[in-house]
Amino acid sequence: MVEKPKNKKSITRKLISVAFSVVSLGIISYIAITLISGRELRLPRLAGVFASRAPAEVVSEYHFNVGRNRVLVNLGDAVAAVGSLGVQVLDLGGSETLRDPYRMSYPAIETAGGRAIAFDVGGTSLRVFDREHVLTAFETNAAIVSASINPNGWFLVCSQEGGVFRGSVTVYNDRGSDVYRVDLASGYVLRAVLSPDNRRLAILSLTDFGGRIVFYNLDSETAGHSLELPGDLILDLRFLPGGDLIAVTSDSLIAIDSSGMDRELYGYFDKRLGAYSIGDSLIALHLLDYGVGHRGRLITIGENGRLLGELTTDREIVSLSAGDTYLAVLGSDGPTLYDSELDSIPQSDRSGSAAGAAGILTLAGGVSIVYGDHTAVVIEAES
Repeated sequence: MVEKPKNKKSITRKLISVAFSVVSLGIISYIAITLISGRELRLPRLAGVFASRAPAEVVSEYHFNVGRNRVLVNLGDAVAAVGSLGVQVLDLGGSETLRDPYRMSYPAIETAGGRAIAFDVGGTSLRVFDREHVLTAFETNAAIVSASINPNGWFLVCSQEGGVFRGSVTVYNDRGSDVYRVDLASGYVLRAVLSPDNRRLAILSLTDFGGRIVFYNLDSETAGHSLELPGDLILDLRFLPGGDLIAVTSDSLIAIDSSGMDRELYGYFDKRLGAYSIGDSLIALHLLDYGVGHRGRLITIGENGRLLGELTTDREIVSLSAGDTYLAVLGSDGPTLYDSELDSIPQSDRSGSAAGAAGILTLAGGVSIVYGDHTAVVIEAES
């Protein structure tokens, strides 16, 4: 299947032209997708927010040994880490359930439905695993740009191709068999995601004129509807459990339904996007004022697109993690928990702050972990 190339205008956007002449496609993809990160009803207060408490056996610290550039993800009943030395999974009690050592230069990881996909951006190594087993492991023929996995264990690999193609997207089922492929003859592929029903494929590419999203149905070889945003950079795509596609752009948050209709959930044309996190039912944005230090706003939005909370802040925010009903924020001054309306939640820090903290991750029942270079420290909402 080949996407037909389109005629190009003689004058291209200077920024994109310069960027692609200086930096390789793999590094641009890595920056565009991971640099900013690295995903209703009005909810009751604390008792309702954490009605489902975390298991009592959650430890106060987790110790991972996966090398540099470490990233942590929530596997539901376990925590997975990926780094330059491979993959490691610990259960909530801190016991190791899986270790798979291998080398990566730019490790990245995504998770859904109790499974994770770990890959080396710009490299060829890829692993799909759950809390105890490596389910799929292989080396790709071309450099990996990005990868994703849906709640059913189907996964996608975007790779950089040579010759007449700008990139390709391959869809694999939950057994690791390739079932669909798209080769792009125009636009540089950055990311692809598959809907929760395994039917709709959305491909994000960067063209000479801006970001473009093209949809495919897996029962057809013909491209479906598309969305182009001239002059705008689309940073990320995520399917929500209900089937809508969320697109994070450089100046707005957009929802696209199954018919291809798009609507703006929140615009921030006068702000700079500092960080974002997309959960199953909560989306969080950190928006910075231009030229005013760390001053900005935290924004929370429900799955239905309704604005839930706004909070002005002068904190230097390092990382965000949106849970189903609450938000964990890591600032340079330490971690803070908020409910969906951005009211702060009292918290207990079981063992102080993690040295060199670089990220924060929400778990179940009001528990979050702050992780640094060597350890991950647990913080928990007070009941």
